[in-house]
Amino acid sequence: MSLQKINARNIVLILMIIAATAMRLVSFKYPGVLSNFTPVGAIALFGGVYFADKWKSYVVVLISLFVSDVIINHLYTSQWILWSNDTFWNCVCFSIMVFIGTQVNKINFGSGLIILFAPVLTHWLIMDLPWINDAGGLYPKTLSGYIAALIAAIPFEKNMLLGDLVFGAILFGAFELAKSKYTVLRTSHELAL
Repeated sequence: MSLQKINARNIVLILMIIAATAMRLVSFKYPGVLSNFTPVGAIALFGGVYFADKWKSYVVVLISLFVSDVIINHLYTSQWILWSNDTFWNCVCFSIMVFIGTQVNKINFGSGLIILFAPVLTHWLIMDLPWINDAGGLYPKTLSGYIAALIAAIPFEKNMLLGDLVFGAILFGAFELAKSKYTVLRTSHELAL
């Protein structure tokens, strides 16, 4: 594959991830109904699926989500917070999502279901652990506290699922369409088929 093809593909992927990441600000602007309706899971899987050099998917996704977290935290608190209590665990969750994306070899119905549900389940099961996020002491650090946190998080995770569905369809659909029209976006393996 030529350097021009690699650069064009990577540039398009990075720009799509930045554009989708910017949509996180919409959920800040319209809290309540759109709370947690974001593209974060779709972005993580998208990067994992499409970057030929898998390390790039981790770097681009984690940097874009980290920078957007800093901006969103500033919008909420008027302070520049580079590292919060859940930053590490958010990075763990998104790294797992990227890894799941790197395991997807072909986009079809089965991989589509994984793409739809993996981010939500990963985020829900990890970020609602009371040992990680006790919601200001609201949930005891016990199994019953964990179950209570999981139940309380269902409306937020439902919105994340819907966000991943909408933004995943846009990201994956747009890139697949672009690949069908512009061979420069295809990998050498795809060109050989």
